[in-house]
Amino acid sequence: MAESMEQPTGGCTCGQVRYRVLSSPMIVHCCHCRWCQRQTGTAFALNALLEADQVQLEQGAVETIVLDSPSGRGQSVTRCGSCRVAVWSSYYMGGLQEHVRFLRVGTLDDPDLMPPDVHIYTSSKQPWLQLPENANAVAAFYRFDATWSAANLRRREALFEAAGIE
Repeated sequence: MAESMEQPTGGCTCGQVRYRVLSSPMIVHCCHCRWCQRQTGTAFALNALLEADQVQLEQGAVETIVLDSPSGRGQSVTRCGSCRVAVWSSYYMGGLQEHVRFLRVGTLDDPDLMPPDVHIYTSSKQPWLQLPENANAVAAFYRFDATWSAANLRRREALFEAAGIE
């Protein structure tokens, strides 16, 4: 997402929940793990990682439920209270859960604004899905320092500082 671009908006299917994205994402994951496939009911999940305060709820009532996760620590999924569409989620990430939102890119009014930066867990992607030749793709997870930009690594570090994590 270009820095000069207007702040993207999005929401749920029924239109009761609306949000605004205040900054570009730190990174956009296209996750091909079987867990994401099961939870989304499709071939992958596309999530833009943003600081929680950079996703502004503008209208509507949301509810958060906790689902199991492969780590065993749980995943908080925030949904529209009416149509139940998931708009973002949070994972236990060493104390960062309240500070990072995994925004569901498909809930943006213009999801083309946030294409994937990296495809993760491609070892379990659907065999019929062909990734572009130039796609940044890894079999499992990646090294942050090799995948994130220097500016976004600083944003990540600021989150650790805000959460009091060394």
